[in-house]
Amino acid sequence: MPPSRRSLLSAGIGTLAAAAAGVGLVESRLVPGRTMMHTALGLTGEDGVVPAVAPGPMLSGTFTSAARAGTQVAWTVAYPPGSPTDAPLPVVLALHGRGGDHRAPFDELGLDRFMAADAADWRTPFALVSVDGGASTFWHRRRNGDDPQAMLLTELLPRLAQRGLRTDRIGLIGWSMGGFGALLFAAAQPDLVGAAVVVSPALWREYADVRPGAFDGPTDFAANNVFADQRPLAGLRLRVDCGRDDPFAAATREFVNGLTPPPAGGFQPGAHTVGYWRRMAPEQLRFLAWNL
Repeated sequence: MPPSRRSLLSAGIGTLAAAAAGVGLVESRLVPGRTMMHTALGLTGEDGVVPAVAPGPMLSGTFTSAARAGTQVAWTVAYPPGSPTDAPLPVVLALHGRGGDHRAPFDELGLDRFMAADAADWRTPFALVSVDGGASTFWHRRRNGDDPQAMLLTELLPRLAQRGLRTDRIGLIGWSMGGFGALLFAAAQPDLVGAAVVVSPALWREYADVRPGAFDGPTDFAANNVFADQRPLAGLRLRVDCGRDDPFAAATREFVNGLTPPPAGGFQPGAHTVGYWRRMAPEQLRFLAWNL
């Protein structure tokens, strides 16, 4: 019987190095947060590492959102290093997960630093924009009048255009609740969204399985069921990623299997964690930069 993970981790450095060598690994360039030894031990790479680099310029602000029922909404724009804040860059909207806000893509996931580490090699540098979508709105109109998708379309994007950013063709990236929101927005605005990355999307096949608070009821669930008609996504440059141990993996796999053509991405070792999202971030940002 092979040694347990615990025994390997408690062994000396020499033993661990031998274990790594024993699996015949030849790839030396691994994604952030992983090492050859880490891979040899069969660990899932949950320790995605944010690059220790200075981010590019960032701007933040607030506005009162009529679409979000008078809520005070905060936003942040992150630019690639060396980019002036009036550069006419295309926009990628980053939709946060449940309980998050406009700071989450930067404070938790470090996307501004992932961008700073890699943007010099991108075909299409972009401005990454995050905004408060509500802690549990699931990025769709709720019965109380809070409509974060309308906020994105009619309030945020015009403000970004006034700052000189290009908003005629945008990208999306979202995690969990934000992954669901990205699918909804892309399906509703196929002529606006040029590329999207959907990460660990919060998907349910049946209303009975839904986490409380995600929808106002069965009618709301049916009206926002992304499984119902996947045809609007057919022309979208789409990447879908989900950890194999994610509780949403089964529903996500079913959703992906219904898409034509099949999206990029896949199902990697990992769970519904910030570590997994960080680990996948460099490839996902690169996908957007090459498909906008």
